[in-house]
Amino acid sequence: MANESKAQSIIYSILNPFIQLLIKLGVTPNMVTSFGFFLNIVAAVIFIVGAEIAERDELSYVGWGGFTILIAGLFDMMDGRIARLGNMSTTYGAFYDSVIDRYSELVMFLGISYYLISHDYFLSSLFGFVALVGSMMVSYTRARAEGLGIECSVGMMQRPARVVTIGAGAMFCGIAYFFFGNISIHLDDSPITLFETISIFTLPVTVVAIFANTTAIQRLRHCKIELDKKDA
Repeated sequence: MANESKAQSIIYSILNPFIQLLIKLGVTPNMVTSFGFFLNIVAAVIFIVGAEIAERDELSYVGWGGFTILIAGLFDMMDGRIARLGNMSTTYGAFYDSVIDRYSELVMFLGISYYLISHDYFLSSLFGFVALVGSMMVSYTRARAEGLGIECSVGMMQRPARVVTIGAGAMFCGIAYFFFGNISIHLDDSPITLFETISIFTLPVTVVAIFANTTAIQRLRHCKIELDKKDA
């Protein structure tokens, strides 16, 4: 968590001049939130188009989809900052941001899963669905806990970590394809694939699937401990 906060501080220090410009231009936090959602829709469309018109071993759409996810993530970071620095914080704004964040993840995973299913990466598409479930449960457990008066921010796979893991994985997959083409390494005299370029993308999806659900379970356990204390 400390490393994550330090990383966010560095990013904010870079973004602050742009954030100040947006505030001067009268851009509201909800406008930034909505634009971030729009970019996630664009990312999903890129994956879907890649599924429909690209060959299985053509991974440039994965790279562009990942890049768009990362840019959308920057806007997701900026809305709260604009609200605080511009004295525009509202209860509805926080609620709107939370709801749109959920829609953004749903749309993102829709595009990713569509791409993986269309190109016959069945196991990876399954992990994509599991990652979506875990992401929703991480958010739900925190919201439900806070509704019961419990602070619940434990676990490592929060939204910024999920966005960076999947977005960076997809982008670097596209970059690797651009420079090296589609690499495929097989076990000797076996059809079993040890590594291929798409793995640069599918492995992070798997990591999110595992650790998002782990985070949700950690929060469930944390809430049980805290609620037992309150009930004692």
